[in-house]
Amino acid sequence: MTVHAVLDSPLGPLTAVGTDDGLAGLYMDGQRHLPPAERFGPRDDTVLPALQEQLSAYWAGDLTDFDVPLAAAGTPFQQQVWAALRLVPYGTTCSYADLAVAIGRPTAVRAVGAANGRNPVCLVVPCHRVVGARGALTGYAGGLERKRFLLQLELTHAVGGMLLA
Repeated sequence: MTVHAVLDSPLGPLTAVGTDDGLAGLYMDGQRHLPPAERFGPRDDTVLPALQEQLSAYWAGDLTDFDVPLAAAGTPFQQQVWAALRLVPYGTTCSYADLAVAIGRPTAVRAVGAANGRNPVCLVVPCHRVVGARGALTGYAGGLERKRFLLQLELTHAVGGMLLA
């Protein structure tokens, strides 16, 4: 059964979609590639308590890696990219090219970017940690201001308060 909860966050409301197998989606209001709301199932804000606890700890800087079970649907290539994203350490970034190399597909930079943009479980699969080749903040389904906020949050907790331009 698919159900969803709407969670408060510093980024605005997040819609968490859960199935019997785990977290299938975590979406920001207005993000690109947002599925139709009817796919989210009925609303029940009491579901996914482990995710809610982990998000609270993440916002406080006390959690660097999520461990909720995932049930994100995607192609085998997308799954490979999303798995590699989970290996990008908290408080750091990598480029799309770095990610392409990490999955053994160095010429697939654009495809990696597309898969990154289609990540259905933002934050838990940290697609916000991917930046342009020269470190520029490029593309983010939730918008660049949210990406900047997330990177700053992690950087602040990881290394004590450096600011992003």
